[in-house]
Amino acid sequence: MRRLIGLMIACTLIGQALAETGDPQIRTDHPWYPGELAISTFDRLFATQAEIYRRVTGRPVQTDEDRALASWLFRNTHYWHGEAGRRDLWGNGFESQHDYRLREYWNGLFGFGYGLCGTTHSQWTAEFEHRLGHGRARGVGASAHNAFEVFLTGGAYREGRWALLDHDLSTVIFDPSGARLMGLGEIQSDVDRLIDRNYLPGRQRGWLVCGLHPDDGNSYRSYAVAEYLAGYAGPPPMVYLRRGETLRRYFQPGLDDGKTFVFWGRNYNAGGIPGPHRSRTWVNQPDKMHGSTTGTPHRDGQVRYANVQSVYRPDFSTDDYREGIVRESADEIVFEFQTPYVIGASPPNNNAWGIYQPGCTGGLVLRGNLDCPVAVSRDAGRTWSTEQTFVDGLDLTDLVKGRSSYWLRLAAGAQDLRDSGLEIRTVCQANIAVLPRLKDNGTTVQYASSGRRVRSIGPEIELAKTFVAEGGFGEPSVSLDLRSDRPVVQAYAAAHVASGSPPDPTVRYQIEFSTDGGEHFRPIVRDWRVPRRGDEPSDFWSQSFCYGSAELPHPSRDIQIRFRNSGGKRYLRAEAHLVESTKANDSVRVTYDWNDSSGDHRQSHVFDGTGTWKLNTAQDVRTRWVEFATDK
Repeated sequence: MRRLIGLMIACTLIGQALAETGDPQIRTDHPWYPGELAISTFDRLFATQAEIYRRVTGRPVQTDEDRALASWLFRNTHYWHGEAGRRDLWGNGFESQHDYRLREYWNGLFGFGYGLCGTTHSQWTAEFEHRLGHGRARGVGASAHNAFEVFLTGGAYREGRWALLDHDLSTVIFDPSGARLMGLGEIQSDVDRLIDRNYLPGRQRGWLVCGLHPDDGNSYRSYAVAEYLAGYAGPPPMVYLRRGETLRRYFQPGLDDGKTFVFWGRNYNAGGIPGPHRSRTWVNQPDKMHGSTTGTPHRDGQVRYANVQSVYRPDFSTDDYREGIVRESADEIVFEFQTPYVIGASPPNNNAWGIYQPGCTGGLVLRGNLDCPVAVSRDAGRTWSTEQTFVDGLDLTDLVKGRSSYWLRLAAGAQDLRDSGLEIRTVCQANIAVLPRLKDNGTTVQYASSGRRVRSIGPEIELAKTFVAEGGFGEPSVSLDLRSDRPVVQAYAAAHVASGSPPDPTVRYQIEFSTDGGEHFRPIVRDWRVPRRGDEPSDFWSQSFCYGSAELPHPSRDIQIRFRNSGGKRYLRAEAHLVESTKANDSVRVTYDWNDSSGDHRQSHVFDGTGTWKLNTAQDVRTRWVEFATDK
């Protein structure tokens, strides 16, 4: 068996008593946009959805239908229609036509917050996998549109039936009596009346048919394709804060100077502001959705992207810099970076997809006074970019854009870098709706840190190939062999499978892990299948995802993850994510910058473990940025 040590820090570092901050999160008491600590796991997300749904409708979340509508309300007010930048999933470049859809739930929600119909609905299946159970959601092909259905049970749904729950067109359709939601298949027989906003509007319980535009319902004239298990969920979003690092989240495009635009999506250049935007959406006006009779008006920039900026200044006068490295020797140091967001770019022109072209800037910039070769790896050290000589302001954006991780190699030792003033600046795109906003008339901020971090092997196939130990992609089984310098306490894994059209529900899929060199395996996913239930259209997507997670019985640094199935189905790609325990957490200084009716404000508070902080905000609050910084 081939052993790969790409994640292993040199053995001289093991056991060093370094401090670090794993997974710092905050939430505010903003009624709609409290931030990551309210939504960063499915349990937290479902609790927040239920709270919002109860406040908006007066109904508690008790039934399948309530759960579905609560999720739909949240999705409409936190995720918008737009063309997202692709990830180079297959190693063929960003403009490859090989299934470029972004299908992972958490990166889609936190790093983008927008996508086209097929993108949002593929990602959303993973939420309902946790919310309602296995295979209870699917994408559905309509006319020039990808719709979405959930399989609801109980009450008027009895043993179960499919119900249309279209986030992208902000549409649910109740039957004429208002007793239950209807599925796309049964809508076909009376589509003209059912898509008409004026047809028995009372049956809709305050949810406007085609809430974004009255003509959107014409998409429902076709019922063509079922996409089962069309997306997946990796690990919950976690940031990792190293000593010497600040993490600042900007609530509007532009960064510090208001005119540096770094993003990863289509450049609409609406209102003269480069990057993605959406004019018709309930994001940033969530209180107007329920009870609307006219839908959303057109307004350029109703929602835009946000940014997350990491500025890392490693301290080479102590061992603190070792928190950020994966390897070092007397004449080499290799830093790593990983984010739950997506690294952005300032394109070299105003073309719609200028981000894919060479000459992008602003995503990764190095500063300092040193003279040594520099290279970047996107596959955990298996291959490296052509070396460049370090200069102050060296921009390496083209090497890392559209990704969530990289390794940075400096051909110099720690002593050589001691007085260099090295600064590594990485700018990512983020979803503004997941950032913790301040509210009017006082805000309470809550802080917590899990003491964990994530290392990801994927989703790019070239990164995962570094760790293939047995089998391979394009084959009916594949194993990944992983090692880490920190104790791994949980493992996530996902596979993109050529499951067939139609999918065979008798095929069983397994994902297993071993911590003893392959002697014994435990399940991550056991006997996963592609279930088929209820009415179906005539065609099917020929692929699907198998994914899951497992707590390790004891922390381990060596893990093998194996994917196999009973039907000889080929694994097109696979990925793994290791959740590691960090060492004792540093205190974290949280700083908010905002303006309100009383002027401009900037305040800070140091959190040492869990705690709360109250800010005296006034009326008309506009949150500009919030920053985390280690406070040792």
